[in-house]
Amino acid sequence: MNLQSRNKVSTTFNFSSIADIIFLLLIFFMLTSTFVTPSGLPINLPTSRTSNIVMQKVSVTITPDLQYYVNQRLTPASELETALAAQLQGKEGVVVLNVDKSVPVEYLVRVAGIATSLKAKVSIATKPDKG
Repeated sequence: MNLQSRNKVSTTFNFSSIADIIFLLLIFFMLTSTFVTPSGLPINLPTSRTSNIVMQKVSVTITPDLQYYVNQRLTPASELETALAAQLQGKEGVVVLNVDKSVPVEYLVRVAGIATSLKAKVSIATKPDKG
């Protein structure tokens, strides 16, 4: 008596759908990772209850030793307005201030005033409060 089945089960597996899913996940993570641009300079940001991430066009960093960086490029205080104007190129933009919490407020206000005179929106970078 011959009891073998006529239908054979295929042991191959089609990987094309898994490859599509992995490719889409890769694209998703690549796109979302560019939204956060942390400052690479050693500053200690102040904390706040709400910390929104803003798409920044120009980043101005003030270090504890009162050095100014425009998009991580060291800029003398006397050339700050021209450097910001060159980065904004006459368009309305967003200037994100990364200011160390030990820096006096007058330096923050000076940079914010320059950015406002160039018709840019000013945002202050903070880190979230864990308390």
